[in-house]
Amino acid sequence: MLWGLIPSWAKDSTGSARMINARSETASTKPAFRDPLKFRRCLIPADGFYEWKRTTTSKQPFCFEVNGGELFAFAGLWDGWKNAEQQWVRTCSILTTTPNALTANVHDRMPVILHPDSYELWLDPGMTDVQVVSEFLKPFDPSLMRCYPVSTRINHVANDDEDCCRPFELAQTQKSLFL
Repeated sequence: MLWGLIPSWAKDSTGSARMINARSETASTKPAFRDPLKFRRCLIPADGFYEWKRTTTSKQPFCFEVNGGELFAFAGLWDGWKNAEQQWVRTCSILTTTPNALTANVHDRMPVILHPDSYELWLDPGMTDVQVVSEFLKPFDPSLMRCYPVSTRINHVANDDEDCCRPFELAQTQKSLFL
């Protein structure tokens, strides 16, 4: 699978960069996501995700984990598209939702994290009732998550190692008593 959903009816792949995420609240009504939500759902495994909080001078990255860093799954959608050579290209996107109490401190959206009990029904190709599967598209329980700041090393694609997800001590800023 390639990241960035390309709808089966797309004439070319130029729009895929804009479709890495799908808003769960509107996915059932958007042409690119309507059929995948009904027929082509997937799990996207992860052990964490990152969001950036704007500060007065920059953006600070934060890592979010579930159950102390255990593997979990995002609610995903996929589609197949034929390229100019008539080869199938399979692409996917993550569904997002409103933030829970933990992620709201950092960002105004969060990926939909599915509870393991819902995996089977989410993946069931016979389940085409969008109202039923839409019940899974809620913010995840914040009491089962943790969040911590990480180094801005994560901002550079060349940095792909475990140091990117190590907790990072934020510098404490103290206002001067004397101006």
